Amino acid sequence: MSLRPYQHIERNKTRQIHVGSVPVGGGAPISVQTMTNTLTSDAKATIAQIKRAEKVGVDIVRVSCPDEASTAALKEIVQNVNVPIVADIHFHYKRAIEAAQAGAACLRINPGNIGSAERVREVIKAAKDYNCSIRIGVNAGSLEKHLLEKYGEPNPDALVESALEHAKILEDNDFREFKISVKASDVFLAVESYRQLSEACDYPLHIGITEAGGKRAGTVKSSIGLGSLLWAGIGDTMRVSLSAEPEEEVAVGWDILKSLGLRHRGVHVVSCPSCARQGFQVIPTVAKLEERLAHIETPLTLSVIGCVVNGPGEATMTDVGVTGGGSGRHMVYMAGKQDHTVPAEEMIDHIVELVEKKAAAIEAEKAAAKAKEASK
Repeated sequence: MSLRPYQHIERNKTRQIHVGSVPVGGGAPISVQTMTNTLTSDAKATIAQIKRAEKVGVDIVRVSCPDEASTAALKEIVQNVNVPIVADIHFHYKRAIEAAQAGAACLRINPGNIGSAERVREVIKAAKDYNCSIRIGVNAGSLEKHLLEKYGEPNPDALVESALEHAKILEDNDFREFKISVKASDVFLAVESYRQLSEACDYPLHIGITEAGGKRAGTVKSSIGLGSLLWAGIGDTMRVSLSAEPEEEVAVGWDILKSLGLRHRGVHVVSCPSCARQGFQVIPTVAKLEERLAHIETPLTLSVIGCVVNGPGEATMTDVGVTGGGSGRHMVYMAGKQDHTVPAEEMIDHIVELVEKKAAAIEAEKAAAKAKEASK
């Protein structure tokens, strides 16, 4: 379905860098990131976790590299996954150099704890030598001592000043293939810091609400913070930080982007909360449909509404729809129009089949159009 004029978000103009094959900034699609929680030194477990994140649409994955065993395993990890890997570096600049040598696509450094400007320069040299980009990762929890003394506490001015100080070090070393984050666990602090930073520079921004919490509370907190930024046009790549498995972070990230019309992937389900009017049990039906349709990557919309109050109206705006009816039969809509009814006991299987066929038809059309264009 096409977007209406009032549904369009105009993104801030930023310069473009690359994290491996993924463009970041400069109008490129907002990329979805996550971070592994396995021991990076356990290459097998880390690869398996990354592949699970790949299945739900992750674009970039970050892995922590706290020791030599981790950077030693990084080469095997990079060679066995399909997405660019960011090496997360804290405290020891030599880990960054080792990670670059091992094939990391990007080095995430926190200037507040990596050490002197000279050590940062060593990291820059490694990034240049091995074609890595860099993320300057400023965090409210690890600001430099002189900024804490100057401002008394972490605040937006302090976070932005830290980011710009370290951006200048990279610029002074003729390195501009970097993005910046200014994360905080406080939504107000994070949003205002990103807002000020977006006005102060045109570097691509990695946005996130750090340490957001568990799956439910963290999703709400991240949706408020990231949604506010994205709605304002701020953000080129993002991570939802949850105390949950990486694939959960990816799923929430995609849901945020889909809700704002910024990216589309898979089946977007429009469903009612259910009430006494429902003609079928909406809650378990939606859960089953989401599970069985999770493999579909083609952008599609599906409405699942329990009764005829809002069902027909919602169905006019979705590719496939079902509305609860009487006598054990429910109305199915195709492309917004009433099409046929289906018996209650066959409904889930039938809807899955319809959505799969619709997705296959769309992909076939895309392939045909691509083949036609290539033949010109």
